[in-house]
Amino acid sequence: MSQEIGVVGSPDFTTGFRLAGVRQFANVPEEEKPDRLDEAVTEMFEDDGIGIVVMHDDDLDHLSRTVRRDVETSVEPVLVTLGGDSGGGALREQIKRAIGIDLMDE
Repeated sequence: MSQEIGVVGSPDFTTGFRLAGVRQFANVPEEEKPDRLDEAVTEMFEDDGIGIVVMHDDDLDHLSRTVRRDVETSVEPVLVTLGGDSGGGALREQIKRAIGIDLMDE
């Protein structure tokens, strides 16, 4: 069984992924993030069909301490954050953790 990519975030963030064919997503409008983001992220991480969860880096600040710790230490699915000031080094580490090898190693 192949695993899918899941995307959690504002409708503006998820739209590009949906247009690219991602079928698993949770739209959480900005005004609902304090109340709904933990629930949406938890549901995504509990779905056995999802191998990678993508979120905007800034949305990590909206997660409760417990949920944030759980998703940041999760191996499967793995969390990949985009945007913010995390830079390419953080993405490289996330990919390495997800697949077990460093694709950019020379």
